[in-house]
Amino acid sequence: MDMNTIEALVPTADPADWRDGDAWLAGGTVLFSYGSQTLRRLLDLTSAGWEPVEEDDGGMTLASTCTIARLWELGDPAGETVARWPGLAVVRACCDAFVASFKIWNLSTVGGNIATALPAGPMTSLCAGLDGFATLWDKAGGRELPVAELVTGDGRNALAPGELIRSIRLPAHALLARTAFRRLSLSNLGRSGVLLIGRLDPDGGFVLTVTASTKRPVQLRFAAAGLPDAEGLAEAIDAAIPGHLYHDDIHGLPAWRRDMTYRLAEELRVELVEGGA
Repeated sequence: MDMNTIEALVPTADPADWRDGDAWLAGGTVLFSYGSQTLRRLLDLTSAGWEPVEEDDGGMTLASTCTIARLWELGDPAGETVARWPGLAVVRACCDAFVASFKIWNLSTVGGNIATALPAGPMTSLCAGLDGFATLWDKAGGRELPVAELVTGDGRNALAPGELIRSIRLPAHALLARTAFRRLSLSNLGRSGVLLIGRLDPDGGFVLTVTASTKRPVQLRFAAAGLPDAEGLAEAIDAAIPGHLYHDDIHGLPAWRRDMTYRLAEELRVELVEGGA
């Protein structure tokens, strides 16, 4: 960690307190590991005391400061929460996709992982896959934005200067869905090269969310009356993901990511649409 330019740690969650040279601090696992030569103050969101998880009949709200460790508890497959909201069956698989120690799990946050906007960010995958909407705060008030649109590229997001993620809302229709998860990496403990979440909604519609293989999340939606066969799904992926959108780094070449996206997408289609293994 190299942040010797920091002059103050300010306990606040008020966007009106933000000024040039500030950074919002939740878990700080990425902020501290990257370091900075320009930041002057850290605005500590953990002082806000936001409830990590809140439920109602319309769904669930995750505070941006909800830790991965808390989320892991929520995803207990034998627990009452998953029994009530079966869509959360993919939570623990997404937590495991961090390939991180318990120290990271107890500090890293849902909002921080999304704001970092790495293609392989598993909280982006989870919240986008469950049709999550982010509530964003700034000095002028607030707005809502789908998580699938909040991450715009490799390390890029739609947050304006000083804007922060207050929470993520997961709607009931996604939480009541049947979900499935697929992930591939070039090594057993490597960063995700491909991560897909499939969803069969209560109305019979099929939703496929592609992350990690692409620079930003890509969602494909099929109504119950138009569920795809193998050829139709491949054609839809062709149309939705142009070649330049596949990510290219040491964790996987674009050609490999593309081929594995088609492979895992078909596995999800068979499992959810056709009811196969």
